[in-house]
Amino acid sequence: MAEKRLPTIKEIARQLNISVSTVSRALHNHHSIGLRTKMRVQELASKLNYEPNQTAIFFKQGKTFTIGVILPNLSESFFSSAISGIEDFANSKKYNVLLGQSHDNEERERNIVETMKNHRVDGILASVSKNTVNFNHFEALKNYNIPVVFFDRIPSLPEINFVACNLENGTEEAVDFLVNRKHKNIALINGPEKMLATKERLEGFRNALKKNKIKLKPSYVTSTDLSPESTEKAIQHLLLLKPRPTAVITFNDYVALDAMQYAKKAKIKINKEIAFVSFANLPICNYMDNPPLASVEQFPYLQGKKSAEILIQLLETNKDEGESNHTSQRIILEPKLEIHN
Repeated sequence: MAEKRLPTIKEIARQLNISVSTVSRALHNHHSIGLRTKMRVQELASKLNYEPNQTAIFFKQGKTFTIGVILPNLSESFFSSAISGIEDFANSKKYNVLLGQSHDNEERERNIVETMKNHRVDGILASVSKNTVNFNHFEALKNYNIPVVFFDRIPSLPEINFVACNLENGTEEAVDFLVNRKHKNIALINGPEKMLATKERLEGFRNALKKNKIKLKPSYVTSTDLSPESTEKAIQHLLLLKPRPTAVITFNDYVALDAMQYAKKAKIKINKEIAFVSFANLPICNYMDNPPLASVEQFPYLQGKKSAEILIQLLETNKDEGESNHTSQRIILEPKLEIHN
């Protein structure tokens, strides 16, 4: 049985005995083509179930109307919410989304960037891996006129486009909240040392303690690589201190949940003997008997949507002006402390 061939513009032109260029113009409602000819062409195209060759159209336009998104892990509620914001805006502008997960591996992130470049994505949105220290793979995209907009996890690079939350202010709010609840021995379980977000949280922590006239105790500041095992070591260290902290601010809700789980095993009453405040405001907190006292909302959906807005604006403007005419766009959202208890 012979394979059924897809109808082409040439086939429509042959059947109607007109030129291929006339068919093309008629299908695009060009003003130079008369109404009768347009109707004949469009009726036959519909009858033959003709579909335009998107590859040829993309090649002619120099665009694929596809944007790449690179993030650490889609299983995290924060990033799945961010993806929803990205897809909602991208779809409204007729762009498709190609997704890649780095799983916090720099080499995997590098390979995803290379793959997306080879698949001719128009631009890339990225939240970088916690282990990435070399960002040359993103910098190299400038050579291919592929703009990049970062969100949430931002690299320490000059002149980049990004959307992020003000983590210094969020940490200060968390400390102020605990001080108002009569806590003075406040500890911090921070994130990986090389992440910009880690430095911002620490700066906010120091500023808030100073503002509240509380002396910073270096032993009260520890860190985790975000794995449960590393978090367990961090909370174990804090629980052995004398005096023991009465409150702990954690890098995010996942770290808080792991730390709280360990404290429970140590027969410590959560939010009574030791209180927790975290970041991200995961939906699961609303279903817990003993959630963190509060969590800093970082608005992942809005971060995703805003980053997609910047990227597509760059893509639409770059067609006419060229990327070099644009200054970096930076949006910093103000956090909100959501109180659970």
